[in-house]
Amino acid sequence: MRQTGRRWRTEHLDVRATASPLSFARSGLVVPKHGKTSVERNRLKRRLRELVRTRILAPAGIRGIDLVIRALPAAYSASFVELEQEIAGIARRLSASD
Repeated sequence: MRQTGRRWRTEHLDVRATASPLSFARSGLVVPKHGKTSVERNRLKRRLRELVRTRILAPAGIRGIDLVIRALPAAYSASFVELEQEIAGIARRLSASD
């Protein structure tokens, strides 16, 4: 995945997308420890998972893509609204590149 596809970096996220051999979209989350507790990591994972589900996969109707989202250390202190705005921007870029 690192050799092909597109990469976008926001203040809180590092996103990589590439074409998938499958007819449906897949997403993966990478939430490094960055010295945080498991409660904080799981909260961030839940937030990102919900945003990907509701903002990228469902409404955009994006198919045939593999998406990996890596949280940066600043993502732990970001509000849900900030993360939502960044995910919405990624969704716009993905739909524009189709």
